[in-house]
Amino acid sequence: MGLKSKFSQFNLECGTDEAGRGCLAGPVTAAAVIFPIGFKNGIINDSKQLSEKKRNILKPIIENEATTFSFAHIFPTKIDTINILNASILAMHKSIEQLKIAPEFIIVDGNRFKPFNDIPFETIIKGDSIYTSIAAASVLAKTYRDAYMEEIHKEFPMYNWKKNKGYPTKEHRDAIRKYGITKYHRKSFRLLPEQYQLDL
Repeated sequence: MGLKSKFSQFNLECGTDEAGRGCLAGPVTAAAVIFPIGFKNGIINDSKQLSEKKRNILKPIIENEATTFSFAHIFPTKIDTINILNASILAMHKSIEQLKIAPEFIIVDGNRFKPFNDIPFETIIKGDSIYTSIAAASVLAKTYRDAYMEEIHKEFPMYNWKKNKGYPTKEHRDAIRKYGITKYHRKSFRLLPEQYQLDL
C-alpha cells in the first residue's frame, strides 16, 4: 500500500518537509522534491518510520528518480534571530527556490507555511505519511542534516551528535551542563530544563 503520488491536478507538484526543528544544536534542514508523473516506490515513507539504513538506501534512489530535488540548511544564528518556525519555513522556501524546475503547486508537511512566489500550496498534517513527494523530502532533509551533524561531531565529540543528531537527549543535556554550549547550539532554545531559573 504505497503513498499517494499527488494532491493537486498539476503535473509539477513539489513536496517539502523539514528535519531538526526540535534540536538544541545544528541547523534546521528542509528538502523539496518533484517526481515525474506516475512515479511509484513502495518503500518511501515518512523518514521517522524508516531506519537510518533504509533512509540511506532511499536517498540515492530519490535523487536519481526525482525530476528535480534540493535541500537547504538554516543555521543556529539565523534560527535565533527569526525563531524556529520562521527558520523552518525559510529552509523550505530556499529548497524550493533551488529546484531546477519551478513547481506549479507545493504540498507542505504540517500546518504552517508562507506563500512562495504566488505558487498555490496546501499544508497537510502528517503529509509525510500520505504523499510520496513529502515523504521523499523528509528522507532527504533528515539524511542531509544527519550527515552535517556527523561532520560537526568530529569538532565537538563530547556532545555525541553523531548519535543524538543534536536532539535533547539526556546525554546531550549532561554534556551541555559539563562543557557549556558551542557555536552550533541554538541560544534562543531552552537548552536545559532548569535554565529558566538560572537566567532570571
